[in-house]
Amino acid sequence: MTYDTNNIFAKILRGEIPCYKVYEDDHTLAFLDIMPRSPGHALVIPKAPARNILDISADDFAHVARTAHKIAGAAKRAFNADGITVQQFNEQAGGQAVFHLHMHVMPRSAGVALLPPMSNKESPKVLEDNATRLIAALSG
Repeated sequence: MTYDTNNIFAKILRGEIPCYKVYEDDHTLAFLDIMPRSPGHALVIPKAPARNILDISADDFAHVARTAHKIAGAAKRAFNADGITVQQFNEQAGGQAVFHLHMHVMPRSAGVALLPPMSNKESPKVLEDNATRLIAALSG
């Protein structure tokens, strides 16, 4: 399979589609999932064009992992989470729906199940508020 330069995350990277950005560096971008499975659900993507873990360089994947680590710590603080779920899927059979490598970082509260994937589009106001909380936690 080849990388599709018109996937939604590639369009976000090019600024063609807006996102609720919470972090960016030279190699990665982190933004909120608009259909979160938990409050503060963020996605971390490489700026390098990579379909998934099977075709990304080890160095580029290491940048994604470091950013996911940073987002996880901030999300735990920002949302007073009891834990963090980090997920990364590869190819359709592995559960991947958007074919640009991404890691899900989801703050979790004890006893509260994740919402089903792609089941509820969150309101812009809630997403803005959650982005503000996560950005503040990353700064502090």
